[in-house]
Amino acid sequence: MCSVFIGSVTVVANAFAYDRITGAEFASRSEVYATHGMAATSQPLATQVALDVLKQGGSAVDAAIAADAMLGLVEPTGAGMGGDLFAIVWSAKDKQLYGLNASGRSPKSLTLDMLQQMGLEYLPPFGPLPVSVPGAVDGWFELHNKFGKLPMANNLAPTIAYARNGFPVSELIAYYMQASAKRLGKFPGFKETYMPHGAMPKTGEIFKNPALASTLEKVAKGGRDAFYKGDIAKSIAAYMKAQGGYLSYDDLASHQSEWVKPVSANYRGYDVWELPPNGQGIAALQILKTMEPFDVKAMGQLSAEYVHLFVEAKKLAFADRAKFYSDPAFNDIPVKQLISEKYNYERAKLIDLNKAAKSVEPGNPNLLHGDTVYLTTADAEGNMVSLIQSNYRGMGSGMTPPDLGFVLQDRGQLFDLTPGRFNSYAPGKRPFHTIIPAFVTKDGKPWLSFGVMGGATQPQMHAQIMINIIDFGMNLQEAGDAPRILHTGSTQPTGEVMEDGGYVSLESGFPMETRRELMKKGHVMRDSLGAFGGYQAIGFDAKSGVYRGASESRKDGQVSGY
Repeated sequence: MCSVFIGSVTVVANAFAYDRITGAEFASRSEVYATHGMAATSQPLATQVALDVLKQGGSAVDAAIAADAMLGLVEPTGAGMGGDLFAIVWSAKDKQLYGLNASGRSPKSLTLDMLQQMGLEYLPPFGPLPVSVPGAVDGWFELHNKFGKLPMANNLAPTIAYARNGFPVSELIAYYMQASAKRLGKFPGFKETYMPHGAMPKTGEIFKNPALASTLEKVAKGGRDAFYKGDIAKSIAAYMKAQGGYLSYDDLASHQSEWVKPVSANYRGYDVWELPPNGQGIAALQILKTMEPFDVKAMGQLSAEYVHLFVEAKKLAFADRAKFYSDPAFNDIPVKQLISEKYNYERAKLIDLNKAAKSVEPGNPNLLHGDTVYLTTADAEGNMVSLIQSNYRGMGSGMTPPDLGFVLQDRGQLFDLTPGRFNSYAPGKRPFHTIIPAFVTKDGKPWLSFGVMGGATQPQMHAQIMINIIDFGMNLQEAGDAPRILHTGSTQPTGEVMEDGGYVSLESGFPMETRRELMKKGHVMRDSLGAFGGYQAIGFDAKSGVYRGASESRKDGQVSGY
């Protein structure tokens, strides 16, 4: 039982038990099972669009593109054409994983010297300065060219129709849209796009975005060049110049995504796959490998011993994250060493099981934070897609070019403005990135496609999902519903340094005894609301050919199959 103070009302709720006849007491629902195809997204309409595309004969990639385009409409607080994209694809034909880094680069005309002359210690979260090239649309076409079956126009058609005709806004998204209005309503173009009647839509209200429909139609007809080299690019460049920004037509026209090789670490017999930096995915692998020498199962999921070990492992991984994770085109990043067993087992010896570390130094492997959408799809041929997309901070920078229907991302805020570091700002450079898709194989076969949206929360929750499944024996839905651990305040890639140990937040469901014992170990506890991420997952049984799916009970999400 927990008490939550909201405004002038204290709400008492048992957030831990659902009184279901099957499954763990904290499970919100059963897993979903299907054989022909499946989709799991953070908004039911997007899930249904993905299934419709699969039923038309589309591949898992077609369904993923359709769902992502739809999420840009129905969940603009997390995604859109103005953001970046990363994906991991299991190709049933090739029997291997492919990784796509579709993140954009900083403006070529903006230098670190110029930013320092402005007197900035950090890039601001909103306005023209943190805007980098939006990579999502190019990501769609890269994925489609390699794995698509339907014409791109078919994949975008459902979103175009919903954008013109309108859709009812779901509960959590309405909440975040209204919160964004307070921060971003002052920027030109924002109100015209998202508040045409003077206010953000409330839960259940019909919202239309005809400008987005027109933009998608141009992309459906003209391909990726319509976005990066046509009228859309010209509109973005003109708007940014008028707002005092630096993103130019040339920045957009020269953009290209990069196919990358996913990297993995084995955790107790399961190969967990992430994309290499500039994303933070390998932090999840470092956490898992640091915890592997310990008997996590014996500790128990709600124990202070487990929470303490997890938080300390996270601190170690995030110290390396702050130092090394960055654009590999500008740095020689020791990825193989960072995720190795030898390195992380040595790092594990630094953990004091009875005391919380106040500060943590990064290791030397050569010697041995936002809102996002995550979705996953699977088709009848066995192809699976793990895809994540984001504007970064909710609805992004606030920069909303007129008549395009989307906000430009503020991902550039994650650069470090101190010279000489891996993630220091440079023109034409990709910033450190928080959004990360994940995949798991077992004995060389696909086993799980999953992700958890939410800034620096993501690698922590990737690791917790795997620990919940492998160490604590949970199914996919239970692994997502189980109460979560969140540590904040680690040293950051943007230059902030942890000196006080940071803060630990625990969801409802952890007993008071666990909280007391953590405080005795020196942890500072802090309540958090809505910061524990948003999870979607599709698992695959290679023997039976059955998909099983789970969706996030903390979001407006849905998993469905046929």
